[in-house]
Amino acid sequence: MPEEKWAQVNGLDIRYLDWGGEGEPLLALHGLASSAHWYDIVAPLLRDSYRIIAPDQRGHGQTTNADAGYDWHTLSDDLAGLLDWVGFDRPVAALGHSWGGHVVSNFAAHYPQRVRRIVMIDGGFLDGRLFPEPTWEAFSERLRPRNVSGDRQQFLGRLREQMSDFWNGEIERIVQTMVYDDADGQIRDILRPENQAQVIRAMWDDPCSSTLTQVQCPALLVAAGPLPERVNSDFAVLRRRMVDAAASALPDGRAHWIPETIHDIGYHKPQELARVILEFLGEG
Repeated sequence: MPEEKWAQVNGLDIRYLDWGGEGEPLLALHGLASSAHWYDIVAPLLRDSYRIIAPDQRGHGQTTNADAGYDWHTLSDDLAGLLDWVGFDRPVAALGHSWGGHVVSNFAAHYPQRVRRIVMIDGGFLDGRLFPEPTWEAFSERLRPRNVSGDRQQFLGRLREQMSDFWNGEIERIVQTMVYDDADGQIRDILRPENQAQVIRAMWDDPCSSTLTQVQCPALLVAAGPLPERVNSDFAVLRRRMVDAAASALPDGRAHWIPETIHDIGYHKPQELARVILEFLGEG
C-alpha cells in the first residue's frame, strides 16, 4: 500500500499517496467527488516503472475543503506547488480521470515545462458547447451532483448493483473514501455542492475546446467504449463526437477506446487500462 503524506501548498493541507519506487515521476489525478484512492487498483500495476504521487485535490478526500479556488489556474497552481513540495524537478507524466482529465490538460497548458506526457482517462473532453442544447442550464443539469442519498448501506447497495459483475471488497473500500456520514446518519459527498458548482462553472466558462489546443506535450485520451446495451444511446453518440473533437484539438494527441466498459475503467478493466498507459508513456 502507498504511504500517506501531507503537503502545505497555497494555504491548503494537501493529503497525497506516495507509491514509492525509483522510476520516472507520475502524477495521478482523480475525478470529481472522488479521491486519490481511485488509483489504488491501477497504481500497483504501474509502480514498477513509475514513482506515483496521487493527491486528494482541493475540496476532495482529506485535503482542505476550501471555499474557493476551483478554477483551472488555481488548480494548476496547486499541482505545481505539490510537485515543488515533493521535489519533482524534472517534467512529470500525468494521468487524470474524468474531471481530472480536464485538470491535467489545463495543468499541461499552464505549466508546459512541468509536464512531458498526459493521459486523460475517460475525461478531459466534456464540452457543453457540443450538447444538443448548448446552454448553461442543460450543461449544469447533466453534471448535477450524483445520487448519494440514504445511509451508508443503501449507498453501497446501489453501487454494488451497478457494478455487480466486478464488485469486490477493494472497490467497496475505495468508494467509501469519497463520502461521509452526516449527523443524521445520511451519506454525503465530501465535495460540497457549492464547490462542485464552482467546478461545473469553470468547465462551462473555460471549456476544453479552448484549452486542448494549448497542450503541446503528447497526449492520450483513453475513452470508455459503451456497454452493448448503451452503444446506440444518444449520450454514447454525443460522447464519441466529443472524444473525436478533443483528439482533433490536441496538437499531438490521439484517442484510444477500451471497449465495453464503464466510466470507472480502473475498477472494471484495470489491467487493460494499465497496459495502455504503460505503452503510451513508454513511447517518450
